[in-house]
Amino acid sequence: MNEEDAENEKEQEEEQEPVTAQSEMELNKQKYQFIEDLPGVGPATALKLKELGYHTVESLAMATSRELDPVGVSEKKAFQIIEAARSAIGISFIRADELFKMRKNVLRLSTGSKALDKVVDGGLETQTITEFYGEYGSGKSQMCHQLCVNVQLPPERGGLNGGALYVDTENTFRLERIVQMSKFLDLDPETVVKNIIYAEAYTSDHQMFLLENADEIIKKNNIKLIIVDSLTAHFRSEYLGREMLATRQQKLNKHMHKLIALARAFNAVAVVTNQVMAKPDQFFGDAIHPIGGNIVGHTSHTRIYLRKAPHGPIRIARLVSSPYLPEGEEILKVTENGIEDVSEEEKAEKASKSRR
Repeated sequence: MNEEDAENEKEQEEEQEPVTAQSEMELNKQKYQFIEDLPGVGPATALKLKELGYHTVESLAMATSRELDPVGVSEKKAFQIIEAARSAIGISFIRADELFKMRKNVLRLSTGSKALDKVVDGGLETQTITEFYGEYGSGKSQMCHQLCVNVQLPPERGGLNGGALYVDTENTFRLERIVQMSKFLDLDPETVVKNIIYAEAYTSDHQMFLLENADEIIKKNNIKLIIVDSLTAHFRSEYLGREMLATRQQKLNKHMHKLIALARAFNAVAVVTNQVMAKPDQFFGDAIHPIGGNIVGHTSHTRIYLRKAPHGPIRIARLVSSPYLPEGEEILKVTENGIEDVSEEEKAEKASKSRR
C-alpha cells in the first residue's frame, strides 16, 4: 500500500467515525446563537417569544411546547423550535462516558467555610438548587451575602469569576455587609457591587415575573449565582388557608422549575433561603420544618439546615439532603468579616461550656 492509498483509507475511517454528542452540541451552539437563528423563528415569532420572557436560546431550551401556546404556533412547530434550542446546549440521550465528560463542566462555589465546603464535597454545585433553611437570625441572608462576594473570586480561591443575581423578598439585602466582606477578601468593594444585579420582589407574582425575564440579564452579565432570599415569604403570606394550598404549591413548583432551568442553562449556582415552621405535635426529633412541603423538598437538590448555637456568633450547618452525599454537620461563625471557620480553640471552649 503506497502513501496516497494509506492517507485515503485514513480519511475514510475518519468519515465513518460517529459524531459525539459533545461535538454535535458545539456545532449547534455556533449555529444557534440567538433565538432568531432557530429554524421556524421569524421576526414576529421572536418578538412574541421575548414578550413571554424567552430572550435566549438557553432559556428556550428549557421550555415546554405548552408554554409556547401564547406565541400562536402549532404544537409540532413549538416542539421543533425547542428541540433545535436543546441541541445547542446538549439535552439529549448520551452515553454515560459522555455524561462523565460533561459533568466536568459542573463547577463549585465556596461558602467561605472550609468545614462546610468539605461537607458539601468542595462547595455548592452549579446546575442545581441549594436550599438554606432555618429560624430568624440563623444566618441564611448572611450566607447569601457571602456567596455574592465569593462568586466573584477566581476558581483557585473558591469562586467562579462571575456575577450574582439577587432577588430579595424580605428587604434583607445590605450593601454595607457586601463592602465589609469584600474588604476582608482583598477585593475592591466598588467592583464587587457592580457585579451584583439586585431586584426586590413585592409580591409572589412579581417574584415569579423577575425570574421568568432574567435570562437575558444572566447572559449579558455573566451571572454565575442566582439567589432568591427568601423563596417562600410572599407565598406564605398571600396564600392562606387549606383551600389555597394547592394553588400555592402549583405556583411554587413552577417557580422552582424556572430557577433550576436557568441554573442548568447558564451553568450557575442557584441558592434559595426558606422560612421554617414548628410542629408542636412532634414528640421525637427536631420539630422545626421548612415551608413548602414536598414541592420544595424534591426540587432542592441540596438542603442545609442552619441554626444558632446558644451563645455567640456560632452557627451549626447540617446537610439534611443530597442526591449523593451523606448527612453531615459542621460549625461555622458569622462575624464582621462574613462566614468563617471556627478555630480549634473555639471548638474546645464550646465543648467545655456544653458539658457544664
